[in-house]
Amino acid sequence: MAALGMLEVYGFATSIVVADACAKAADVKIVAIDRNKPANAEKCEVPLVMVVKFEGSPAAVEAAHDAGKAEAEKRGLFITSKIIAGLDESVEWFAHLTATGRDKLRNYTTVDGRKV
Repeated sequence: MAALGMLEVYGFATSIVVADACAKAADVKIVAIDRNKPANAEKCEVPLVMVVKFEGSPAAVEAAHDAGKAEAEKRGLFITSKIIAGLDESVEWFAHLTATGRDKLRNYTTVDGRKV
């Protein structure tokens, strides 16, 4: 089973730059970029929280994570991150949930070729 990496950052542009850094750093697939407006958005300098989700082998996800995190930290817009090695297939489809593209779940195919 593939590993899942998640990087939470402030701002849409930052999420795109982070996704690009992840994809260039290792053999990973960007599976979703999701958004969330925090409850205290009016107090935030950048009132939009984005999560970049990517999967691949555990080593590739770790390398991509480190590259993406470095890009976000360079801008002072990193929030938190998590790597899940060996993501359980019963929750794998959750990684592909996104508020910015709800239709992405239609005809979803897992890394190992299963249709969900």
